[in-house]
Amino acid sequence: MDIVYLRKLEISIIDKPRLCDYTTFKLGGACPILFQCETPEQIEAVVKELKSEKIDFITIGEGSNLIVSDEGIKQYVIRYLTKKPDIVQAGKDIFVSGSTLLDDLASFCAEDGLKGLNFASGIPGTVAGAIVGNAGAYGKQIADVLVGMDILDEKGNRKYIEKNKLSFSYRESSLKKTNEIVLSAHFLCEPSDKEFLLKERENILKERSEKHPDYKKIPCAGSVFKNVMPTSNAGRRQSAGWFLDQAGAKNFAVGGASVFEKHANIVIKKYDSCKAQDVFDLIQKMSANVQEQFNLSLEPEVRFVGKFK
Repeated sequence: MDIVYLRKLEISIIDKPRLCDYTTFKLGGACPILFQCETPEQIEAVVKELKSEKIDFITIGEGSNLIVSDEGIKQYVIRYLTKKPDIVQAGKDIFVSGSTLLDDLASFCAEDGLKGLNFASGIPGTVAGAIVGNAGAYGKQIADVLVGMDILDEKGNRKYIEKNKLSFSYRESSLKKTNEIVLSAHFLCEPSDKEFLLKERENILKERSEKHPDYKKIPCAGSVFKNVMPTSNAGRRQSAGWFLDQAGAKNFAVGGASVFEKHANIVIKKYDSCKAQDVFDLIQKMSANVQEQFNLSLEPEVRFVGKFK
């Protein structure tokens, strides 16, 4: 691997980092090497180097939906994240790097009087991660305003794909199966009243703060389970949190992990002694109780990486 070449591109290369420092849950062991990439050009260079050496790797953003094993992982890690938003506006068209934080994009659009992404206010993670997981809230999702994106395919080749060439559904996209990497994205947003959008964003952030923990202060990974589809035994009630609440999940705890007191579908790292295995075991317990009481199989929204018992 041409480390000198990668360093010339100002790519930070970290040896044997603990992934607890790179996830919002603040859990997880080490990986062999982590590459910190901020631009499409940087991540493209790293991916090509790793593929040429046939080195197994995973790509993460803010690590907001990851639970990494206490034992760590054997793969190399590419972290595609920038704290400096990379956004370009051309009328109603928005072009943004996949490494930009989703909330930064939502803020940018509100400030510029463009509607369509206000629902994403306060949602953690990057734009790339949001597209892969088709992030959403308030009945809206990222695919609603997505036009297309630049990606790296499985061979490391860069290409542009229109949204209609992909499959999107609730918290899902075909990108999860292809392992293609979103480099940048193109959104189409409609003009709207700036003051209205800013007030709406303020209300959304306030509502989230009342129901969700501040992940920067209370380590977590947001909603643990996807909401239940209406075609199931859930009937009209589709909120996973409702079923978990009825199953008594707010009183559940395992080791240093516990269910958040204000939201039955969120697990937090309550004590410093908390292990990733505690979170895994607690989530299994939550799922089992809903299965027993309602005959419903909850589907995890969080992603487990590495080995768990």
